[in-house]
Amino acid sequence: MKRIEFEQKNLFGVCPFMTTQQFLSRKWTVPILQELSSGTKRFGELQRIFKITRTTLSQRLKILEQEGLIKREVFAEVPPRVEYSLTEIGKSFQPVLDSIEIWGKSYIEYLKERDNFD
Repeated sequence: MKRIEFEQKNLFGVCPFMTTQQFLSRKWTVPILQELSSGTKRFGELQRIFKITRTTLSQRLKILEQEGLIKREVFAEVPPRVEYSLTEIGKSFQPVLDSIEIWGKSYIEYLKERDNFD
């Protein structure tokens, strides 16, 4: 594998590690994808789960939709119903979410043990 010079200004879309780091560093990305991995959700459901403002949630969902990770479906009803679900590339992120959960639990245990022995 060819080494990539990390001094380059923008490695998003070039280096898989920098692309993933930038993707994961965006606020609410991981929790939203984790929640949608269990199935389709309406906007109001997501807002209740995360307890964030409509504006913040709307912005994050719009970005995830533009990035191709989630699908937004609007139903012609009164009042309008909007549902969000994962796209195929969004679903392919599930093993990463599973790994994050496993590592996170291990790290939490490590922190608890460390804090008890310091």
